[in-house]
Amino acid sequence: MADRKVIFVAFAIEDERCRDFLKGQSLSTRSPFEYIDMSVKEAYESDWKEKVRTRIRRSHGLIVLVSKNSLQSSGQKWEIQCAKEEEKPILAIWAYSDDRTALTTVNTVTWTWDNIKNFIDRL
Repeated sequence: MADRKVIFVAFAIEDERCRDFLKGQSLSTRSPFEYIDMSVKEAYESDWKEKVRTRIRRSHGLIVLVSKNSLQSSGQKWEIQCAKEEEKPILAIWAYSDDRTALTTVNTVTWTWDNIKNFIDRL
């Protein structure tokens, strides 16, 4: 397997279990991808944008978990915008099989091992 990539995962707090599942999936011995998770586990009290921007700068790319919750998540929207400003590659995947919410700022694809592996391999 190639070197592990540093990935920032942007998600609405309501979708935290999906983020946990994504991380767990990468640890599976059958998983074709591996990455270092830089997502924010807890909201910062102050200067959060500066701290998040630093994490995004240190990342090779951003994975966005898209759901209906994303529409109201100002933090997630800001993280996507920040990644674009920092010119980081972005992969947006649907967090749930029965939720095809569209965000106008990203092109979203189905959550599959191949989609994630291909993205990480390109970084």
